[in-house]
Amino acid sequence: MNSAVNLVYRRRLRPSLTRLLDRLWPAHCLVCGEAGGPDRQALCPACGRSLPWNRSACLRCGLPLPLPADACGHCQRRPPPLTETRAVFRYETPLDRLLPRLKFHNDLAAGRLCGELMATALADAERPDALIPLPLHAGRLRDRGFDQALELARPLADALRLPLRGDALLRVRQTAPQSRLDAPARRRNLRRAFAVRPGLALPAHVALVDDVMTTGATLHAAADALLRAGVGRVDAWVCARVA
Repeated sequence: MNSAVNLVYRRRLRPSLTRLLDRLWPAHCLVCGEAGGPDRQALCPACGRSLPWNRSACLRCGLPLPLPADACGHCQRRPPPLTETRAVFRYETPLDRLLPRLKFHNDLAAGRLCGELMATALADAERPDALIPLPLHAGRLRDRGFDQALELARPLADALRLPLRGDALLRVRQTAPQSRLDAPARRRNLRRAFAVRPGLALPAHVALVDDVMTTGATLHAAADALLRAGVGRVDAWVCARVA
């Protein structure tokens, strides 16, 4: 049994059994492999100190900036459909190792760790009425076996005691991978790619949850679908933002 799997299950066990497992299978840092922190978090103190918190950013799109701003130049010229974007980290080391472990290597412990770190950073954010993880298309979900946005949203919703609406949004078109496209092509690729589940009543204020934000085209397309369905305000809570 490896330490990454242990991390997920130890949290559900009685304290005495947890202490026994800690002696038999101590937690290890998911980034460097060294011993984990004293609170059994799978991140060693050194890697914890190296986390690239995104504390200075555009409030509308989460883009890292020298100084915080209500809107960067691009958002002033072309306001996004998102009222607020909270990007917890810049997409730098060690996030560029942790998030691919979740997305491409089925490491759910990495997802739980990132979700818990997001919850710490977002504790002071204006609370939405519900969290909505950005969904995968059904075909891609079958191939991957899990939705990385949902794996981030679960510990985030638990920690902040927010309703999780994983059923609210559907990805109705299987689109080409965004990483292969430039910004205009990303927007065209995602046109009408999302829809709200028919007959579902949604609250007035929701936050979309995703792992990495690059141009924001995917989140904008999802936000447009929610706004068309009558949601009054859509925010984005993402783990990391590409500068």
